[in-house]
Amino acid sequence: MAFTIDLTDQVVLVTGGARGVGDGIVRTYLAAGAHVEICGRSTPESLTEVDGRSPHFSAVDVREADQVSAWIEDVAARRGRIDVVVNNAGGAPFSDFAAGSPRFHAKINDLNFMSAVHVMHAAYPHLKQAEHGVVVNITSISARRPSPGTAVYGAAKAALESLTGSLAVEWAPDVRVNAVSCGLVATPGSVDHYGDAEQFAKVAATIPRGVLATPEEIGQACLLLTSPLASHITGAVLDVDGGGEWPAFLQHTPNA
Repeated sequence: MAFTIDLTDQVVLVTGGARGVGDGIVRTYLAAGAHVEICGRSTPESLTEVDGRSPHFSAVDVREADQVSAWIEDVAARRGRIDVVVNNAGGAPFSDFAAGSPRFHAKINDLNFMSAVHVMHAAYPHLKQAEHGVVVNITSISARRPSPGTAVYGAAKAALESLTGSLAVEWAPDVRVNAVSCGLVATPGSVDHYGDAEQFAKVAATIPRGVLATPEEIGQACLLLTSPLASHITGAVLDVDGGGEWPAFLQHTPNA
């Protein structure tokens, strides 16, 4: 028996969906037949296309609750429904914690945690009316292991995982709320981020599977949690990390 995940006519919101991991998520939902709405602070030069279909872009700063609320209401008015929300917007530049200003740390928290708070709060009335309303929060392995250089980012993602579990209980049985915890992902800027191709390969070698995830693999995990195949899954954090990271002590053992 073959399984096909068909989201034809469903409306899916993806924050930060114009590039990187977000683009892979968008491609996956478009391929499943969904109408995809994305947002970001600046208009992208081009939009991804799958089978002649592209997402609809809106200029929104997800750190601003008023802008988020206006976006959600606009989508609901145009589409008539909202079925799925994927809180993907996030990220942080490398910075020593002690060197960061209070304003810098607040902005990191706003982007990686409060943005999802604003989106879920505004979207809930529409998700509750959907036949199968679903939220997928994109988090990170940084939420559950030390994240030196991006400490507040890791703490914000940990907060998002906690909120995922709480809302899964508060909003049951009307809306399912899950999270996808990403390991290292190969995006267009990954090689430059890790230094060069040689360094990139060394980083990949620390992952048991031997490669970084593709953005589409993150999207496939989101699609699974959205689909009827995951109808009894809520409050879960799905690790998509290729097996995690090698424990550091192993490189010092005879059997490394």
